[in-house]
Amino acid sequence: MSLPKGLAEDVSRNLVMVAQLIDEDPEAAYGYSRVALRLASRVAAVREAAGFAAYATQKYSEALAEFRAARRMSGGVELWPVMADCERGLGRPERALAMAGEPEVQKLDKAGQVEMRLVAAGARRDLGQLDAAIVTLQSPELASSAVHPWTARLRYAYADALLAASREPEAREWFAKALEADKDGATDASDRLAEMDGIEFVDAFDESEDESDDVVALDDVDDVDVEDVEGEVLDIDDEGDELDEDDEDGDLDEDDSDDSVGDKS
Repeated sequence: MSLPKGLAEDVSRNLVMVAQLIDEDPEAAYGYSRVALRLASRVAAVREAAGFAAYATQKYSEALAEFRAARRMSGGVELWPVMADCERGLGRPERALAMAGEPEVQKLDKAGQVEMRLVAAGARRDLGQLDAAIVTLQSPELASSAVHPWTARLRYAYADALLAASREPEAREWFAKALEADKDGATDASDRLAEMDGIEFVDAFDESEDESDDVVALDDVDDVDVEDVEGEVLDIDDEGDELDEDDEDGDLDEDDSDDSVGDKS
């Protein structure tokens, strides 16, 4: 469907904002998608973008409706896996599994088929079928040593399923394999490995720590040598002799104060 130039530009601007914000600010992306939808609801790309924005904000019923509309308009099957995942989000894992067995899956490219496998395994887990979820993920793509954009997520899902089934040694092995393939940080495999190894990361600048721990109470100080203290005071006074004569009174004049602030900046 062709749009007038001005309208097309407005729609395009909103779709660009959806793409830019959907990961970092899904709610804002959703707002832009609604604007685009009001402007051009009969454009497949707009319905698809609106679907992904609703999906990112867990509005699964709305997302599914938009994906279905986009699919009717385009005639493609690319959205089949995410539509199935919307069924999971709506609490209908059986429907997601039924979709995994439909002929549309065979029309998906390799990435789409892997995505469908991930959704089906998730549906199995929703139903408490851990062993079936593990078997669902076992595939030539999982066994392959080649790294594709979906490899890290597939290995991670397999590791997570193994861990849920209390198969820790195997799970650790596959979390490590997921981390090896995860060049873009798509998973938290490194954190899961650290957790399994009992490694705890502590923030060195944790503000929640009691600052009073660094304060020494006077009652805790024993046998203070008065002469030592006087000597330290004398040392400080000696250093003070090196101050500029103009600052002997210990106060900075107005110009000196400005210079010191400039140095810090």
